Amino acid sequence: MQRAFIAGVSGVELTADERALFSHRRPCGLILFSRNCVSLDQIRNLVRDAIDAVGSDLLVLIDQEGGRVQRLRPPLGRRLPPGVAFADLYDKDPSAAVEAAFQISRLVAHDLKILGINTNCTPVLDMPVPGADAIIGDRALGVEPGKVAALGRAMANGYLAGGVLPVIKHIPGHGQADVDSHLKLPIVESDAKTLESSDFVPFKALADLPAAMTAHVVFKAFDPDHPASTSRIVTQKVMREWIGFDGLLMSDDLSMKALDGALARRAEQVIAAGSDVVLHCNGDIAEMRDVAMVAPELNGPSLKRFQRALSHISHAEPFDHGHAEGLLTNLLDDTGSTSESV
Repeated sequence: MQRAFIAGVSGVELTADERALFSHRRPCGLILFSRNCVSLDQIRNLVRDAIDAVGSDLLVLIDQEGGRVQRLRPPLGRRLPPGVAFADLYDKDPSAAVEAAFQISRLVAHDLKILGINTNCTPVLDMPVPGADAIIGDRALGVEPGKVAALGRAMANGYLAGGVLPVIKHIPGHGQADVDSHLKLPIVESDAKTLESSDFVPFKALADLPAAMTAHVVFKAFDPDHPASTSRIVTQKVMREWIGFDGLLMSDDLSMKALDGALARRAEQVIAAGSDVVLHCNGDIAEMRDVAMVAPELNGPSLKRFQRALSHISHAEPFDHGHAEGLLTNLLDDTGSTSESV
């Protein structure tokens, strides 16, 4: 039985220690970063070796949002616009923006599938507010719930049509975070009514989607003592009940500095709060072992959610490749950042 953790690896091929851990502890997923990707054949080989080591199907994840957050850059992957480009187009022509979001996501799904990558950690449904940390910034699809939901839905549908699992993030919302959760724990002071009429709305609108990633953010109105990812109150009462999300729920990266304590303890807290899977990204083998030792076997509702997630990666619908490429060309400009932020 596979275990409830997704692991990053240190380099461009599995080390002997990584192969042994994958074989013995059997993670349910692998997440790739730029450090893991130097050529198309190498990426395919790394994915294949990880699957062989586990001996079962894996979710193979990447963050290929576009803009600042794009692990595969030319020549490994095509240049992609940030979320704000779709938001700006939506203000001019909503139907054109929705079509572009769908078609470009379908195109990216095609690019990922041929590498063996079957899961993309996007769309971003967070809505930044004035004064928020810039970690979301131009990654956002807007600041109006209806717009974000419409564009997020179109992107998710594009990935699903291409046989790639989309992961909505960062549930229940990272937009009001006053600091970067990679570096420090954000605390959101807004009351429950404000959050339920703003940040939480796009997630509620897309609650039927098969996978989501949690936020390492404290929502004082619900649980002043724990970030959402380790809070049973926020996980159960907000994510599962108010938002209504019943898909595969994974944490954001356990090694981020928003969390404290030993890595094993962080993993235990995430699972105890009600997430299905923990995510460990940095490839540190000692940390990975600690997480792997406490990650439970997938069973019960978590296993069913994992199996449902896997069911979305088997089939890709045909599409007009040239049309999608034309929409991408029209949307791109030369002013966006090309640096990777997270």
